[in-house]
Amino acid sequence: MADHSRNELGDFLRSRRERLNPKAAGLPLGRRRRTPGLRREEVAELAGIGVDWYIRLEQGRSVSPSVTTVDALARALRLSKVEHVHLRALTRNVDRRAFSHETVPDAIRRVVEHFKQPAYVTGRRWDVLVWNKAAEEIFAFSRLAEEDRNILICILTKPATRRLFGASWNDEARRVVAQFRATHDLWAGDPAFVDLLERLRRGSPEFEGWWKAHDIRAAAAGQKQMTHPKKGVLRFEHASFQAEDDPALKLVVYTPV
Repeated sequence: MADHSRNELGDFLRSRRERLNPKAAGLPLGRRRRTPGLRREEVAELAGIGVDWYIRLEQGRSVSPSVTTVDALARALRLSKVEHVHLRALTRNVDRRAFSHETVPDAIRRVVEHFKQPAYVTGRRWDVLVWNKAAEEIFAFSRLAEEDRNILICILTKPATRRLFGASWNDEARRVVAQFRATHDLWAGDPAFVDLLERLRRGSPEFEGWWKAHDIRAAAAGQKQMTHPKKGVLRFEHASFQAEDDPALKLVVYTPV
C-alpha cells in the first residue's frame, strides 16, 4: 500500500472506532472514557488480532492485513456493507499511475447528446466531461471555466448551484462528499486530487467538517428537487451507469418526475 492510502486507511479505522458506542458493541461501560467510541485494544480484542498490530494499522504504518483480518475488523467496527467494501479496497496493494483526465468515446458522446432528458458523463475525479443540451439548460456547464466543471466544485462552492438545490442543498452536498470519499481514498496523494481538496476547503466552509467525518456512501438512484430561476420547480429521478469502455466514466441521467 502507498503511504497516502495507508494514512486514509488509518483515518477511516479511527473514525469508525470513535463513532461506535461501547454498549452497542456489547462491551461493559466500565471506567470513565476520556474519548468517544471504543479504545484500540477493545477493537483488537473484538477482531481477534494483536493490539500492537491494530495500532500500526491506525498509524498508517506498513502492514498488509489478510482478507480474513479485514473481515474481522469490519465485524468488530460494525461496518455497513458499503464501508466493508471500502475497507477491503483500501487494504489492497494497488500500484496506481498518476491521474489523467479521461477521454469520452465518440459513441458515448453521441448517446448523451441524443438524450432528451438531462444527461452528462463524469470521470473518476467527478469532472464533467460531456453533457447534453437539456443538462446545459439546468446546470449551465458551458458557462463555467474548464477547471470548474466538476460536480463537487459546482455543488460546494458555486452560489448558483446552492440556490438551485435550495433547502435540500445540505443533504445533497453531504451525499456527494461521502460518495466521492470512497474514490478519493484510493487516489489520496495524487496531485490532481490534492488540488481538488484544497479548492473545496477554500470554497466551502462546511466541507472540512464533513470530510473529517470520513463517511462513505455508495452511488444510488434517487430523486432530486431543484428550483430553477427560469424553469421553476423541477423534480427528477436520477440514476448513474458505469461505462464498459472505461470504468472511470459514469453516465448520469435525470428523468423528469
